[in-house]
Amino acid sequence: MEDTTNDIEARWQRVWAGMPDLYAARDDDTAPRRYVADMFPYPSGDLHMGHGEAFPIGDAIARYRIQRGDDVLHPIAWDAFGLPAENAAIRRGADPAEWTLANIETQAASLRRYAISFDWSRRFNTCDPAYYRWNQWLFQRLYDRGLAYRATAPVNWCPSCTTVLANEQVIGGGCERCSTPVVERTLTQWFFRITAYADRLVDDLAKLSGGWPAHILTMQRNWIRHPDGGLRLHDWLISRQRYWGTPIPVIHCPTCGEVPAEIPVILPPRDEVESWASVDCPRCGGPARRDTDTMDTFVDSSWYYLRYCSPSYESGPFDPAAVRRWCPVDQYIGGAEHATGHLLYVRFITKFLHDEGLIDFDEPFRRLLTQGQVVMDGAAMSKSKGNMVALGEQVDRYGVDAVRLTMLFAGPPAEDIDWADVNPAGAVRFLARARRLATTVGPGSAPPTDVRPDPAAGHGDPEMRKAVHRCIAEVTRLVEGHRFNVAIARLMDLVGRAGRGDPTDPAVRAAAEFAAVGLSLFVPYTAEEMWAALGHPPSVARGGWPSFDPALAAPDDVECVVQVAGRPRTTLRVAPDVDAATLERLALAHPDVRRAIDGRPVRRTVVKPPTVVSVVI
Repeated sequence: MEDTTNDIEARWQRVWAGMPDLYAARDDDTAPRRYVADMFPYPSGDLHMGHGEAFPIGDAIARYRIQRGDDVLHPIAWDAFGLPAENAAIRRGADPAEWTLANIETQAASLRRYAISFDWSRRFNTCDPAYYRWNQWLFQRLYDRGLAYRATAPVNWCPSCTTVLANEQVIGGGCERCSTPVVERTLTQWFFRITAYADRLVDDLAKLSGGWPAHILTMQRNWIRHPDGGLRLHDWLISRQRYWGTPIPVIHCPTCGEVPAEIPVILPPRDEVESWASVDCPRCGGPARRDTDTMDTFVDSSWYYLRYCSPSYESGPFDPAAVRRWCPVDQYIGGAEHATGHLLYVRFITKFLHDEGLIDFDEPFRRLLTQGQVVMDGAAMSKSKGNMVALGEQVDRYGVDAVRLTMLFAGPPAEDIDWADVNPAGAVRFLARARRLATTVGPGSAPPTDVRPDPAAGHGDPEMRKAVHRCIAEVTRLVEGHRFNVAIARLMDLVGRAGRGDPTDPAVRAAAEFAAVGLSLFVPYTAEEMWAALGHPPSVARGGWPSFDPALAAPDDVECVVQVAGRPRTTLRVAPDVDAATLERLALAHPDVRRAIDGRPVRRTVVKPPTVVSVVI
């Protein structure tokens, strides 16, 4: 009797628990280094459907680079401060710290079950004083350079959340958190002078062309500078009138004015804030008060990617040598909704740290991949609409691999997924076929034939061997282009074809071998089952990406019919992936076609690659 999905997941979780360094960055100087980072989650509860889509995208990229033999840094942390946690704790009569830390552990357990290839040794959360003390360090460094200042200004005020909002946190005139209409108030607030970097923030977008989506670059450009050429960007308002955040490290003295506080300034228990706020001035010794505002959580996320490089470092926010080793980030993954908030702020802080001589680059992320949303029946999921789908329930029903596969197979990463239109049950059936293929082929009595190019003849059915090498070539190209849905389709085709072959044929074994390695990027539990059934020790995650023989991988030519004035005149043998321009050029240059045209003007050419060219005269 075949094991259930729960049996399979439990077995491999035990195996992986005994391999704590499986996905750890090795700091290997002999291998190419790749830094893959996902936008870190907010611990508002358990993982939701958006996480269910986003994390497998970054996971596929990281796993592919690991299979290629690269030294990969793929870390995880939590964006743990902020208003939602505070409001949720207030509603429950709980302490925000206890509520937040409990949610972090819940999410961590779910991420482990979801089999994301994180280097868990580098985890941290931003509400830990070991982290947020460096927010305060950053504040003071900006203050010393005249880039952090306090001023009276009209601000966006949310009456429901009872706090100010940055312009980027006002959506359609309402609070991004609760949708309450925002009103204008005049208050004294702390700002970071991001406008001093406005020109560089626009001009340096040119450096990101080709690595960042064009629409994200346009959104930033238009947010910073109006299309007609006029600042549009306002200074970053960072102070919040709430408890659960990084304390602003300033003491207000009637005699001395603003005095930097010794850091770290530790956030006190909620019921001790008043006594904590009353202090002696560090300069004159007179009575003074701490600033009781806290920092916007966008400060936390403006530099966290640097902390990942050395999360236990105590002599500064990051170890400069570790940052030189890993940064900037090779691939960043997250939502497009952060285009004019987080992504703008992290670029600003990166440029400031560069100007301070602390890092040797001034853009944080070489490449950015944005994912769509998971919706239901064409609408964003919400309890009020009654269309919520819980990720945990879907995983319990179909299994981790089926949910992951469904998310990735639904379409390109940037497109929305309508959960009403997809079929996790179909993924369950395919995964069972893939496991069955590996079990049928089995470990064999001799070392299994690999799928690397081998000029020797007699290695199984030649058509199957060509299918394997073509699949390796195509999946390699598709994964590197982040076309995961098409890569999965190719692997599905290979599994189906191999399943109809002779299980004792070395070429069928080669197909099963690559299917296991290829699927390991997307469905780790199934891939491990296949790898074990084929006679390999764990883990398939480091099985190694196979090379392919270009001669075997080359697609067979197809026949293209060329018509002139509606009559077939000749045929061409062309590659199945020939482009329209090349096909048109070949057709018009053919002697039979030129004779048929006979000097008459060509009105137009209709090209349908790779099978038809029609010349209209």
